[in-house]
Amino acid sequence: MFAACADPKSIEGLTWGFCYLTSGKHVDFYWSFVVVLALLAITAPAALGMGFMGATAARSHIAPISWLGKIYIWMVRGIPDIIFFLFFVIALDQGLEYLKSLAVCDGGAWPWQGLEFRVCQEAKVPLGASSSGWHQAYGFGLAVVTFAIVFGAFVANVIYGAMQAVPHAQLETAEAYGMSRAQVFRRILVPQMWVYALPGLGNLWMILIKATPLLFLLGVKDIVYYARELGGSKTQAYEYPHGDWRLWYFLGLLVFYLVFTSLSERVFARLSRRLSKGQATSGGKAMRKAAA
Repeated sequence: MFAACADPKSIEGLTWGFCYLTSGKHVDFYWSFVVVLALLAITAPAALGMGFMGATAARSHIAPISWLGKIYIWMVRGIPDIIFFLFFVIALDQGLEYLKSLAVCDGGAWPWQGLEFRVCQEAKVPLGASSSGWHQAYGFGLAVVTFAIVFGAFVANVIYGAMQAVPHAQLETAEAYGMSRAQVFRRILVPQMWVYALPGLGNLWMILIKATPLLFLLGVKDIVYYARELGGSKTQAYEYPHGDWRLWYFLGLLVFYLVFTSLSERVFARLSRRLSKGQATSGGKAMRKAAA
């Protein structure tokens, strides 16, 4: 990046360290932290939305909708995450290419030939001639969808349990005052269920943070990938030969994840105190006793 760093073999000392830490691959390493944070920022609300829809569907009085919500929760929760990640990404990728092939390929041939999947080059997503940035963005998009579906099922289970925990007498009282079923759901059930759901959602957030290294399985070069490549002594990821420094890189990641999860715990604890205020829960009773 700098003129003084043009020849790594001719520099040493602090200059070598400065050039090493500002090399192009290290910039990619620093950028991978932004990618991980962006994944969490997008996936968390997406999973929350899917979970809310799944829980609402599971509680529906319409049997097919209720079955659909319960099957979604049961199926995704019952499959190991790594299997679902690998299967769903391949299935989604091939499905997109097949739909595109119907529009751009001649003949409309069935793409699955035995155990092989083949489409014309124009149907590839993204195209083979596309830049590496497009391939990374496509992999990131697949990661967001996959994370949202997988963790949405766990969120749905937490929210479903939280909805069941809201005292049924309050719902009946609201109906006795003339509220419709939709009004009871919107004004009574949903506002109160968050205090019951928050502990479980907090745990899922921690699990989601720890699951971000799965990005590498989806073709996205994440912080764990760069830590392994930059710290190793026999990789092609850098121009500055050194010994095996993987211990120090992974130690840095350990500190990063511990600090991030610690900050998350504080945010959830503060949010829990705020939601528990005035509620008929153990947390709310403890706050009232402390205030007295």
